[in-house]
Amino acid sequence: MAKILVVEDDYALARLVEAYLIQAGHTVLRAETGEEALALWEQEKPDALILDLMLPGMSGEEVCRQIRARSAVPILMLTAKESEDDRVAGFRLGADDYVVKPFLPRELVARVEALLRRAHGEWGYPPPLNRGPLRVDPSARRAWVNGEEVFLTPTEFRLLEILLERSGQAVPRSVLVQALFQGWADSTALSVHIHRLRQKIEPEPSRPRYIKTVHGVGYRLDADDGPPKPPSDGETFIFP
Repeated sequence: MAKILVVEDDYALARLVEAYLIQAGHTVLRAETGEEALALWEQEKPDALILDLMLPGMSGEEVCRQIRARSAVPILMLTAKESEDDRVAGFRLGADDYVVKPFLPRELVARVEALLRRAHGEWGYPPPLNRGPLRVDPSARRAWVNGEEVFLTPTEFRLLEILLERSGQAVPRSVLVQALFQGWADSTALSVHIHRLRQKIEPEPSRPRYIKTVHGVGYRLDADDGPPKPPSDGETFIFP
């Protein structure tokens, strides 16, 4: 199945999470500190991370920041911090999901597997989607704006894909939350991911040209109908 790095300094909790992941067919790596987590990530290249925020030494936030600067690997934050501000901060660092302790181990496994499906896709991909300057290729998990490839996390990619599939339509927030998080997250998480996606694809993120807010409903993607520019031959980002 998948290789998952569990970063947790509580030994008993880490072993519990490990047991459930192994039972689901996954391979598990464990780290107790941020420094150890970064070293294992560099060496083993796991398919996903379960990352505690409150670690001895280097914080989980810093681990997330350093990994996200170089990779779109799915990251699920596991923490006792439960305020809305804490969740928003976690998503802004680049986390794809956020689970508050205490939690149900089977739900945690299900959420990790949902992230893996989002990141790596499944057979039966739809054809590439082109809307004006925007293009996504679901089979390759790649996206371009005006011919330049953009670095998107799995959640950001899926969000753009959904909006492109429904280009010109107002997509309700509830529909997006269900599609992205299977209903486990709230609208705050969606708002953070919309903000991050705008930062990456909009010419002026503070004045969105493509992703428009439909007040009281959700979001609509507006793009010109002209043909997109072909992908550039420069450096590309490959989704793990």
